[in-house]
Amino acid sequence: MKTVIAEKPSVAREIASLLGAETKNEGYFSGNGFFVTWAFGHLVGLAMPDDYGIAGFSKEVLPILPNPFVLTQRRIKQGKEWIPDKNAIRQLKVIKSLFEKSSDIIVATDAGREGELIFRYIYEFVGSNKPFQRLWISSLTEKAIKKGFENLIDGSEFNGLYHAARARSRADWLIGINASQALSVAAGNGIYSLGRVQTPTLALVCKRFLEHQNFVVKPYFQVELLFNKEFISFKSVSKNKWETKKDAQQAWNSIERNGSAEVVNVDSRMVTEQPPLLFDLTCLQKEASKLLNLSADETLKIAQLLYEKQFITYPRTGSRYIPEDVWEEIPKLVNGLGVRKEYAEVITSLKLGRLNKRIVNDLRVTDHHGLLITDKIPSALSAKENAVYHLIASRLLEAVSEVCVKQITDVSLEALHYEFGLRASKIIETGWRAVKGSFDESDSDAHLMELPVLKIGDVLRIKSGSILEKQTKPPALYTEASLLSAMEQAGRDVENLEERAALKEIGIGTPATRATIIETLFSRAYIVRDKKALIPTDKGLEVYQLVKEFKIADIGMTAKWEVALQRIENNEIDDVRFLKEMEEDTLLITKELLDLKFEREKLPHLICPKCKCSSVVIQDKIVKCTDLSCSWIQYRLVCGVTLSIADIESLINSGKTCLIKGMKSKSGKSFEAYIVLDENGKSSFKFVNN
Repeated sequence: MKTVIAEKPSVAREIASLLGAETKNEGYFSGNGFFVTWAFGHLVGLAMPDDYGIAGFSKEVLPILPNPFVLTQRRIKQGKEWIPDKNAIRQLKVIKSLFEKSSDIIVATDAGREGELIFRYIYEFVGSNKPFQRLWISSLTEKAIKKGFENLIDGSEFNGLYHAARARSRADWLIGINASQALSVAAGNGIYSLGRVQTPTLALVCKRFLEHQNFVVKPYFQVELLFNKEFISFKSVSKNKWETKKDAQQAWNSIERNGSAEVVNVDSRMVTEQPPLLFDLTCLQKEASKLLNLSADETLKIAQLLYEKQFITYPRTGSRYIPEDVWEEIPKLVNGLGVRKEYAEVITSLKLGRLNKRIVNDLRVTDHHGLLITDKIPSALSAKENAVYHLIASRLLEAVSEVCVKQITDVSLEALHYEFGLRASKIIETGWRAVKGSFDESDSDAHLMELPVLKIGDVLRIKSGSILEKQTKPPALYTEASLLSAMEQAGRDVENLEERAALKEIGIGTPATRATIIETLFSRAYIVRDKKALIPTDKGLEVYQLVKEFKIADIGMTAKWEVALQRIENNEIDDVRFLKEMEEDTLLITKELLDLKFEREKLPHLICPKCKCSSVVIQDKIVKCTDLSCSWIQYRLVCGVTLSIADIESLINSGKTCLIKGMKSKSGKSFEAYIVLDENGKSSFKFVNN
């Protein structure tokens, strides 16, 4: 018998069906010489400090440097305690039993760094020594799975991938556990979380927010002129920018008296726009954020569901290209979309024998190729699933379409001694832009408009004019889409050329982990959403100000890691050497944080509004009575707004806060209200009109 282990039950079910293992058992399928079982993601992980006999946070035990690292089964949170996950324990017993009964193991976890780690940690934890082979596929279609089983790869071929995954896992533990505990110990109040990727990402958000806040907005004024020639109206804007409206008005008055403008230059050129490449995961998340208002985490979960339903290829990819051998499938995939009416017209216009091959590049394909649809076309999806599928399908059609050709015309005019300019764009060949019908995206300065024939020396009568009042703009606050881009493109200021090159290729985090990092910042109450913008909380800004000059916030450290991890994966260096360097980094980071001096806001002494005798403790997320027998608690985050210390003091002392603005209802509508307490300490809203 052979045991096949998949990452999830749904994948195991598909594989079992293809292998003829149709007997359903507790935790596995069996039949035709196979056991097919599954994990639920990470069933096994690195043990926590208490597993090493270290309870609580203490300066004396830091840094914690396990030797050796210990593995433990997954835990879940129950109240304040982390307890073993009964389902994980049960499934690990099943897996161990099947491994013992088998001659060989076939690894069918996701084909990537984390998928490899999931299996290897289980393999080590259950103490197996059975030989294993790897199923390495990018799609869960029947054809891909069958082809994968025909070309199984010896497990030792992926030792480099495993060693890189294990090194990343252990190093993240060292930095994350020790840095978080050290900062919490130094603060003396509250729990803080730091991490190798998490903290530089927080620094990006905070730095941009402060630049935005400190930006001094300055007004300026321009003159806009309206012309009409050959029954075509068009506008031109002054290149001069006046600081006062009075100066702009005086200029316009002079121009109006003159009544005309002369064409001094006309530059018309053809511009060829190549179609976009396929999505990798990060690009898909950015597009879904901008067009569908989906979070990065939500997009990843939807894409994973589409993958498990066999509608798309492996979503956690960092490549936007496909290899030559996949290209032969593309015409069939494109043609298959014709059954959906939204693509029928576009596909009819495509020449399937002459599709654009720009996406073919064997050298640019990593573990997995760019995101593709499969030949299984969905007929019934949820609205969000359908929207994400549409993005992926449309991108494929765009990628294999012809180039878009535009005519860009720049015109310079002179009215008196003032210079005016305009830029117009005209579509000559729609090409790939016909897929979505979007023609004015790539160059915001070039507006789609029809121009009359203009030549140097033409004198145009000014039909009318107006004063445009504008303002200098601060750096835009990050959205999830732009933060993903910043993480992807991080490291441009890193001095070491090799490290900068590594970050240029992969940035900080990986396509599979960036969404989790952003969600972690939300869960730690370091950032919040304001519409689409990401705003740091007071706590997030406090952490940033404390650690911004330290190694834990340094993108360069991540760059050094990524270079090393890539070399481990390629079997160029030993992971033991890398871990030794990480221990040295941990020592430095822990010392820096423990030496921090906190200047904390003095908290008021308040009496519990319910029991009326014990004091309350004010924490980051809650305010609660210190008497364990009293159940009074007040959450500080109320409908998207965090109550300040002054709000808490007013609420407890007078039973009412000041008017709190900017709260959001469940339907997303903004409202303002007072928060009031009744005699039993229960809070509610009091609205202005009531």
